[in-house]
Parts: sequence; C-alpha cells; structure tokens
Amino acid sequence: MRQALLDGQSLITPALFTESLYQTKTAFDGDQLESAVFSMSKTLDQANLEFSRGGNPSAIIDTTARELHLLRNRVDTSVWQALLPIAQEHPVAEYFLQDPFTRWSFTKPRGYSGDAGLLDFIYGHSDVANEINNASPIGRALYDYTKDASSSVAVRERRDLLTKHVDAVAAARGKETEILTIAAGHLREANRSQALQEDGISRWVALDQDPDSVESIRRDFAGTRIQAVEGSVRGLLTKANTLGTFDFIYAAGLYDYLSRKVAIKLTQCCLNMLKPNGVFLFANFAQEIGVDGYMETFMNWPLLLRSEEDMSDIVSASIGSNTMNSTIFFGENRNVVYATIQKIG
Repeated sequence: MRQALLDGQSLITPALFTESLYQTKTAFDGDQLESAVFSMSKTLDQANLEFSRGGNPSAIIDTTARELHLLRNRVDTSVWQALLPIAQEHPVAEYFLQDPFTRWSFTKPRGYSGDAGLLDFIYGHSDVANEINNASPIGRALYDYTKDASSSVAVRERRDLLTKHVDAVAAARGKETEILTIAAGHLREANRSQALQEDGISRWVALDQDPDSVESIRRDFAGTRIQAVEGSVRGLLTKANTLGTFDFIYAAGLYDYLSRKVAIKLTQCCLNMLKPNGVFLFANFAQEIGVDGYMETFMNWPLLLRSEEDMSDIVSASIGSNTMNSTIFFGENRNVVYATIQKIG
C-alpha cells in the first residue's frame, strides 16, 4: 500500500495542524500537569488491571473513554498535549491496540489520519473484514464498542445524509446535475445513491489526494457517471485542478483538519465553482463529541473540533458581502455539525 505524500500538497501539514489545534493554549502549568498525570495514570492503571483480570473489554473502554474525555476538557490544551505520549506509552495501550479500528488509526498505514480505510471500519465494509476477523477476542470485543461509539454513529449518519443530499439535488435539477466531492475517500455514500443507479446524474467528480482511494473509486464505480480525480486542497486553491462548475459540492471529512484560514479559502473556492442556486456543504466533528480523549490518545487521531459558532464564523467570513443562503445544523447525536451555503441567482 502506498503512502500518500500529503505535506506540501494538501496544506494539511503537521506544523499547520498543530498550530491550529492548539492556537488557544495558555501558558504551560506545571502543577496542573502533575495533577493531570496522576489522574490519567490512575485511570489507565485501573484499566490495565481490569484487562489483566479478564474484565469486560467493552466496560473497560467505556469507562476509560469517559474519564479521558473529562480530563481533556478539564486541563489546558498544552497540558493535554503533554499527556498524549504518556497514554500511548502506557502498558494498557497493548490491549486497546488489539482493536483493529484503533490499531489502524494509530499506525496510519496510509500515512495520515482519517483515511478511507479507517472509515471502512466504521462502515463495517467488507474491505476490512479480514482485519476484524483476525483480531483477538479482546480486539473484537473492543471493536464492537468503537464501531458503535457516538462518533462512529455520527459518521454513518453523515454518509447517509450525503446520499440524501445528492439524490435530492439530482431530483430537483434533473439529469444534467453535476456533483463534486472533495476528499472523497472511497465514496461509500455513492453506493446508496438512487440517482446514480438510475443514471440521474450527468457528472460526479470524486476528488482525493490519496492514490489508493482514487484507484478504489475507479475500480468500484467503473462504467458509472463517477469520475475519480487525484487532486489536493492546494490544487483547488491554486486552480491547478480545473474541474468546472457544479450543482452540489461537499466536503464531509476534510474540515476536521483545516485551520480557519485554509477552511475559509477553500469555502470561497467552492462557492466560486457553484452554478447559480448551487449548494456547498461541509461538515466537522463537533465539540460535543464524547470520545475525543480516546481518539486523540490511543487512536492517535487529532481533530479540530468546531462549535456552531466556529462554523458560522467560517461561513460569514467566506460569504463576505455576497448574498447567499446558509444553514448550520447538527446531526442527531450532535457529534457532527454541518454548514450549507446556497449561491443565489
């Protein structure tokens, strides 16, 4: 499997991401760190003891994830950042990494966080069946928990919501409808699209910077209206990718990794690619997410969590003085927040 070369192409570089994620940190608090290390060690030592005694893996991970979430929200971001390697080097990590979903996220076989293969664990897709079936009994029990954690439920809902939006746009605008997906991954939402099955879409461009994802889309959707294109955020912003105009553009899992500055630039770029009355949708993991501590420690999956106000700020800054319709809304369990912008006229 090839590793996608993201740095310098995607604008999602480690330095930029870290700067964005911890831009609100305060001065480092040594006393708070000492207290936080004690709290984390107590939680992880207890989890390790329970695993060694043959405890219920689902109950152990549930308690651990809850405690990590509370700790993450209690300490300064600079302190939390210092805690991450402590958790990852704790003996209990050997148990949590038996979960194939957690292990895939932590090891990053494609070289970056949140890749399409990772999402397939959330979807329970056949492409990762061997990874799941070959897991240890503890690993499979942990996977039963992580695949149904609130964040995973929200991602499956996101997939289905995207399918509904595509079909609704196609129904309203007819067979000449053109769709653009940015950071398409494996484009699993297209598998359920009635409009695609009934040839109700003229062109569906699936853009991704990962060559493995692009090849997967080309293979799975050969003979359909879907066009897989290898390209990056930088390519869009510098107009290296000239893709045309679209009735519906969406970026579902990308903004979790974009700084405010890049998010605004990308949003403006997408609005410029809309046809009259076209719609742009972007999504972000929300601050209400309850398993963020586990994701950032044992899954090594850092995210830029955003609030409703953060999303509104990006929308407002992107629209400027232009007249457009916009909506901010949450998914059912409020783990993902969405924004839509419609171009008027």
